[in-house]
Amino acid sequence: MTDPLQIVFILLVLLQIKHLFADFVLQTKRMMTDRGAYLHFGRLHHSALHAVFSAVCFFAVGADAGFVLLICALEAVVHFHIDWVKGWHSDWTGYSTEDAGYWRAFGMDQLLHQMTYIGMIWVWVV
Repeated sequence: MTDPLQIVFILLVLLQIKHLFADFVLQTKRMMTDRGAYLHFGRLHHSALHAVFSAVCFFAVGADAGFVLLICALEAVVHFHIDWVKGWHSDWTGYSTEDAGYWRAFGMDQLLHQMTYIGMIWVWVV
């Protein structure tokens, strides 16, 4: 399979599967508590998990190691900050899963993560 468009779609699917596992299936209690604190080891661990799994996805489609290390390090920083803002917002508003505001924040969080993947793919393609 050498068609670049097919490879892009495969990478996007791999990143979606990665996101499911890193953002939901493999979340630990430590990753989910005290999310509003900036220096939070659980969030650092969570962001690093995303970066490692993204590296696997990019390596699977033949991306260069130097590029993969750089883009995945940047993803970890971006992911960390997206989650921190959501955690801070949740602490500040006091929203729970019973509140519409919680779900708006959750949706924005997920959109920003998805846009991060689109950006990563775009940078790789360009």
